[in-house]
Amino acid sequence: MSASSVTVLVGGEAGQGLVTVGDFLAKALVRAGYEILVVQDYLSRIRGGHNTYCVRVSPDPVHAPPENVDLLVALDQASLALHGPLLSPGGLALAGEKTDLGGLPGLNVPYSRLCPRPVHENMAALGVLAGLLCLERSWLEGLITERFAAKGGDEAALNLKVFSDALDWTRESGASFACLPPPMRREKRLFLNGNEAIALGAMAAGVNFCSFYPMTPATSVAAALVAPGGRMGVLTEQAEDEIAAVNMALGASAAGARVLVPTSGGGFALMVEGVSLAGMIETPLTVVLAQRPGPATGLPTRTEQGDLNLVVHAGHGDFPRAVYAPGTPEQCFDLTFRAVNQAEKWQSPAFVLTDQYLADSYRAVAPFDLEALPPLDLPGLETPDPHGYERYALTENGVSPRLIPGFGEHLVVLDSDEHTPDGHITEDLGVRVRMVDKRLRKGRGLEADAVAPSLAGDAAPEVLLACWGSSLGACLEAAQTLRERGTSAAVLHFSQVWPLVPESFLPVLEGAGRAVMVEGNPSGQLAKLIRQETGFAFHGLVTRYDGLPFTAGYILARLGSPQGTSTVAGEEVSA
Repeated sequence: MSASSVTVLVGGEAGQGLVTVGDFLAKALVRAGYEILVVQDYLSRIRGGHNTYCVRVSPDPVHAPPENVDLLVALDQASLALHGPLLSPGGLALAGEKTDLGGLPGLNVPYSRLCPRPVHENMAALGVLAGLLCLERSWLEGLITERFAAKGGDEAALNLKVFSDALDWTRESGASFACLPPPMRREKRLFLNGNEAIALGAMAAGVNFCSFYPMTPATSVAAALVAPGGRMGVLTEQAEDEIAAVNMALGASAAGARVLVPTSGGGFALMVEGVSLAGMIETPLTVVLAQRPGPATGLPTRTEQGDLNLVVHAGHGDFPRAVYAPGTPEQCFDLTFRAVNQAEKWQSPAFVLTDQYLADSYRAVAPFDLEALPPLDLPGLETPDPHGYERYALTENGVSPRLIPGFGEHLVVLDSDEHTPDGHITEDLGVRVRMVDKRLRKGRGLEADAVAPSLAGDAAPEVLLACWGSSLGACLEAAQTLRERGTSAAVLHFSQVWPLVPESFLPVLEGAGRAVMVEGNPSGQLAKLIRQETGFAFHGLVTRYDGLPFTAGYILARLGSPQGTSTVAGEEVSA
């Protein structure tokens, strides 16, 4: 078992209640004051298939998925075969009384004696986990009561009894497992995953319209907006397809709404013409793209960072855009707020690139400080010169005064064809050049507002791990391990990947002994983009595209001598 954290993995078939066990355990740990990181793995099936819910817990911050498993809750025989080899020294497997542990150290839990019905086996498993980890009974009993009280009848009492009996059985069994160290924190925090943080960031930014077509792993952004958003005046609309979703959002935006469109790679591919339309009619649009392995349907319930090129180059013609890539739920909140506001400020599309791992990964998150957020950029409603109003007036920074139709005598004209400053169609080629230049001038503003990459670790390190988006946590832990081994190391994280401002990161890259890009795609899309924009060539590239998130061990194993090699532009080289 790891000295600094404990990993609990619940495995079984979809429908066996493994998420219930994991959710109860993770929420109780957060309430108690622990740090957690949840990784969910599920197959692309409506029903059945092997799923896992993995909770890594520690009194100290944890940043990345674990390498091994300390407690394996096997709700079926397949879980033992698949995950048993990952058991750490001192680890235990928990299975039913009739299940063959196959030589693994563990417990056969008497579910048939503890549970009145098989449906309660997950609650018994929770009791066993509480006993082994020495959790206070009250942490979980409160949650169980909250969850089942709403169902009425004796459901809450029944589940409480199963939980309590299983906990008592575990303590009486004499099973040996190290108790969790006491938690370090006392303040209240949120139990939040990346997509829920995006939804909260959108609401904080004043989003009041969300149109979408369901697509894993983006759908939960819209789902998280439905109930709380509804109470705050957010209209969430499921469109008939992705093309309708993006154009519906553009219509709402033109009418003054602040809009959000969550989707995934395949859905976004259908939205590209709408993105071009947003660029041409200069109407704010924020798209959340939750990445999964492509192309086409790919691995729809797994993770990857393969859509950077798609987003940066989406659309025909040239128009500016901002692309953000959060690495934590906190950044999901902050950067979604920022994306919505930047789209409004510069009247250009903005994007938030997340992925399945971050979307489904729960953490303990401090409540967001809404008072510290900057003021919102809002469109105007009236003008003292309504008859002289020009929606696309030529301005120094490219941003034209934006008024909302229907709030005065002014006329707002939008046109997807090239248009004059007052919005009417034109084939005057001189006007065409002036309008293109006007739209592109907004790009300078987006560059000035760009979020600089963050540097964590040693200045001028021997090894610099560059990354973007959700690869942050694994890189931080890999760099920490390198420093513990005596190697100077740091992490350069790009939370905004477009536009790139070389002055904000090039000196750091050039000052490192060895700069290695870590990306969840096979070609190193950001590494190539940086080389295209700056000429800087990374010394190495660590990629992962098997549908799983990075771990520190995965990165370290590929960093090179003596563990192996890394790659540059697809070529094996000595690291």
